[in-house]
Amino acid sequence: MPPVTQDMRCDVLIVGAGITGALMAEQLTRRGHDVVVIDRAPPGGGSTAASTAMLLWEIDRPLRELTELYGFERAARAYRASHDAVRGLQGLVRQLGLSCQTRDKPSLYLAAGDSTSALRDEHELRCRAGLPGDFLDHRALLETFEIARAGAILSAGSADADPVQLTHGLLDIAIRRGARLLQADAADFDPASHAVGVRLANGNTIEARHVVLATGYVMPDIVQARVQRTVSTWAIATTPQPDRLWRDGALIWEDKDNYLYARTTVDGRIIVGGEDDDAVIDPQARDALTPQKIATLRQRLAALWPRAAREIDFGWSGAFDVTDDGLPLIGPVPGATNIHAAYGYGGNGITFSFLAAQLIGLSLAGGSSPLFEDFALDRPRVTKA
Repeated sequence: MPPVTQDMRCDVLIVGAGITGALMAEQLTRRGHDVVVIDRAPPGGGSTAASTAMLLWEIDRPLRELTELYGFERAARAYRASHDAVRGLQGLVRQLGLSCQTRDKPSLYLAAGDSTSALRDEHELRCRAGLPGDFLDHRALLETFEIARAGAILSAGSADADPVQLTHGLLDIAIRRGARLLQADAADFDPASHAVGVRLANGNTIEARHVVLATGYVMPDIVQARVQRTVSTWAIATTPQPDRLWRDGALIWEDKDNYLYARTTVDGRIIVGGEDDDAVIDPQARDALTPQKIATLRQRLAALWPRAAREIDFGWSGAFDVTDDGLPLIGPVPGATNIHAAYGYGGNGITFSFLAAQLIGLSLAGGSSPLFEDFALDRPRVTKA
């Protein structure tokens, strides 16, 4: 990735070469735009590499809570858009022939306590919205998946993939179409009616008709969103145990705020994550908690799936952003002409990244969508429903 050594111009400048920037570059080069992608780090080396790699269409906020916040129509619109985004991303991977270990997967949304009333309400709303899924009571869940919880919603249409391989594959295609991938650190943005001047840390300037911010949880000062916050998270990966996995390698998560998630890998490992904490953000403090969090995650895995081998090969932590309502931040940056944001925060990061590429591509072509209002950067903060 060569550095920027002189002033330059382009049609669209994408700041960030992670999965969001890569999906954006593929979308915009396919639409015929002259694209430059810059990043201060290697492609896919930031939050992309720490992704859960779960391509879920189910949003961190249950449909029932989004309905209480925004009404059924708006909530259902977000859920249907997320569902269509996973399907669209799977189709794109097949169409482009990308090698990224993608696999179609069902999702298993588990009751977190002894009652299934909230989960049944959720299932009814999903059916009303035209979304796929079957409710499993305790007996059906135990017979089908050998998981002892009060109940679950089993849904088709999700997937998993290697996000770093996907990022590199998408960028390679964009580069073959003429995109330029360069090393640079954007220091300042000067929007104007006809173009945006982006001053780099080395003193050079890139002038672009449009700028797309795809910088993960490192949000530049020009963005004044109010609905997101940074949290720390932890994960473990077991030794390979392909003969001890649950049925279909379903993507597992729970019906609770600080949910546990679990998935399998191509080589038969089990990855379990969660234990999120928004009070411990400092990297050193987070690292100090890692041994304790690994022990807790090991215990939670044993409770979820007792037949799993307990040997842990890897344990790690990271920081990522979430929003109050579980929805992404996608669209124009308020007060900054020709600057757009693509922030797919939360557990649906890759899904929302694909949706962002579609929506911003539509916007640059002169189109519109009610989702821009739903995902607006300046939407007001909400509290738990």
